[in-house]
Amino acid sequence: MAVYAVGDLQGCLEPLHRLLDRLRFDPAADQLWLVGDLVNRGPQSLETLRFVRGLGAAATAVLGNHDLHLLALAAGVGKPKRSDTLQTVLDAPDAGELLDWLRHRPLLHHDAALGWTLVHAGLPPQWDLAQARACAAEVEQALRSSQSAQFFAHMYGDQPTHWSASLSGTQRLRYVMNALTRMRYITADGGLEHVCKTAPEQAPAGLTPWFRVPHRRNRDVRIVFGHWSTLNLIREANLLALDTGCLWGGTLTAAQLDDPDLGITAVACAQAKRPNTAKKRRRRREDR
Repeated sequence: MAVYAVGDLQGCLEPLHRLLDRLRFDPAADQLWLVGDLVNRGPQSLETLRFVRGLGAAATAVLGNHDLHLLALAAGVGKPKRSDTLQTVLDAPDAGELLDWLRHRPLLHHDAALGWTLVHAGLPPQWDLAQARACAAEVEQALRSSQSAQFFAHMYGDQPTHWSASLSGTQRLRYVMNALTRMRYITADGGLEHVCKTAPEQAPAGLTPWFRVPHRRNRDVRIVFGHWSTLNLIREANLLALDTGCLWGGTLTAAQLDDPDLGITAVACAQAKRPNTAKKRRRRREDR
């Protein structure tokens, strides 16, 4: 049996089929770990959900921010974005089954025997693994409850940016969700920064990638994550970043987690989405 982790799909199913063919993936014997963001912006969000769900126990997928956005729209919360490609999912005859399956995916998956932890964006530097698992479980419970619509009603927003054990209610749930599915940079005073998406060498002063924060409490945890395409592939002793920009015309990358060398395999991707240059120009004008 082999265990493969694969980067963000975002509705790009055709490259996943090619990647699995190259790996000779056998769902009867192998395991597929997906870092989240199964859907949105790419051309086949509906087909991607159907395929991954159809793999049954052979697939383990954690929720990403785009997956949560889809669930919120289905709950009647939030507004579709211009770049969304989610309407086909919402209109599908099997939408109810697919969305219920998605709503029951975890935010964090830990395999003690394999020694890897799967999450979409990362683990806040202040948390050890036990804290991360406990906090993830709180959000998962809210998502799966009969009152999940209340969670989605308060899901969007950047506050609070700082963790405190005293956080409660929607503030606590929003911090946990943002940390696990949206986090990239940490500010000098330990807060989440939700705007900057550039590679670390281009980041403004005072911002540190979450995995480079000194004295990070989860440094001994082997973490596989996605969400951050400008990082590209990072492969270190306890860190594996797998979002290699398939959506943007990069590659779709897999790593074999049960292989000490991690057995990296990648396939080229056609560009399904272009950066919003108009937004970038507007920001440059504002900066001037």
